[in-house]
Amino acid sequence: MTSGANPLPTLWELKEMESKPKTRMARLFDRIICALPILAAALELLQYKLRPNFRNFTTTDAYTVFVSFFAVLILGLFVASFFSKRAFEKLRAQSPLYTVVFLLFAAYDHATLKTGLLPLPYFPWPDRILNAIIDDRVLLLDCIGNSLQLLFLGYIFGAAAGLLTGVSAGWSRSIRYWVMPLIRILGPIPSTTWLPIILIVAASLFGGSVFLIALGVWYPVTMTSMNGVQNIRKANFEVARTLGASNARLVFRVAVPSAMPYIFQGLTQGMSVACTALMVAEMMGVESGLGWYINWQRGWAEFAKMYAAIIVICLTFTVVNMALTLIRKRVLRWQEGGAGV
Repeated sequence: MTSGANPLPTLWELKEMESKPKTRMARLFDRIICALPILAAALELLQYKLRPNFRNFTTTDAYTVFVSFFAVLILGLFVASFFSKRAFEKLRAQSPLYTVVFLLFAAYDHATLKTGLLPLPYFPWPDRILNAIIDDRVLLLDCIGNSLQLLFLGYIFGAAAGLLTGVSAGWSRSIRYWVMPLIRILGPIPSTTWLPIILIVAASLFGGSVFLIALGVWYPVTMTSMNGVQNIRKANFEVARTLGASNARLVFRVAVPSAMPYIFQGLTQGMSVACTALMVAEMMGVESGLGWYINWQRGWAEFAKMYAAIIVICLTFTVVNMALTLIRKRVLRWQEGGAGV
C-alpha cells in the first residue's frame, strides 16, 4: 500500500543532492557574496577620503593603510578562491562577517569624524585611535607584558590548586566532605569581592592581585575536575584494579585522563574569570598593565588612548583564548578520532 505523499529523502539521496554541481545562478550568487567585503572596504575608503570632515578635523593615512591592508588580504583570498576549493569555502563562509565589520567601521567613522553625531572627546574617530596605538606602542607593549605576567601567574596557581582540590574531592569522599562547605561559601561570591580585604592583608599589590586571580580560577577548575572524576564509569577503575593498578595509577592514569574534557571546560571558564579579575585588580591597585593604563588615560581625558588600550586588551585576550583552545584540541584529539569510529 502506497501513500500519495512523497517519501522523505534517504541519507544516501541527501548526499547525492549535495554532491550535484550548483547551477550557474547559484555560483554567481556565491561569487557576489565573496566580493561583498571588498566592495564594503572600497565604500569605506571612498567615504573616508572624499567626504568632508566634521569641523575640519585633521586626519592621517593610518586608517587608510589599516583598511587597505585587510582589503588586500581579502582580495588575495578572493583571487585564490578561483583556484582553490578550500579558499573559496572559507571566504564564502566568512564574507558576511567581513562585510558587516567593514560596514560597522564605516558607520562609526560616519558618526564621529564625518557628522559628529557621537560627541567628542568621548568617541574619537578610528584614525585617532590608531594613531594613539602607534604613538604609545612602547608603553602599551610594556603594559601587555606586565598584564600577561600577572595573568598567567594567577592563572597557573589557581588552576594547579583547582586541579589538586577537584581531583582529590572527586576521588575521595572524605576529602569531598571537607571541601564542599568551602566551595559553597567561596564559589557563589565573585573573587573581585575580596579585593578590599586582599589589598589590606597582602604584603604587596602584585602578590594580592595574583591571589585574587588565582581565587577566581580555583572555583571553576575545582568544580569541573571534581564532576569529571565522579562521572567516570566504575567499570574503568575495576578493570584497572584487575590489571594490578595501584591507587596512584588509578588517579593519574585513569581518573585524570578520563576527566580531561571536564577539566578543560573549567580551565576555559577560569581564563574568562582570570581576565576579568585582572582588569579589576589593575584598575584598583596595581601600578602597571593595561587596566592601569586605561584608568590612567581616562583620568587625563585621553579617550583615544583609552579606546586604544581596550582594543589591545581585546586582541590580547583573544590570542590567549585561541592558544588555550589549540592546547585543548591537541590534548583531546583522541575525542575527534573516537567520534568517527
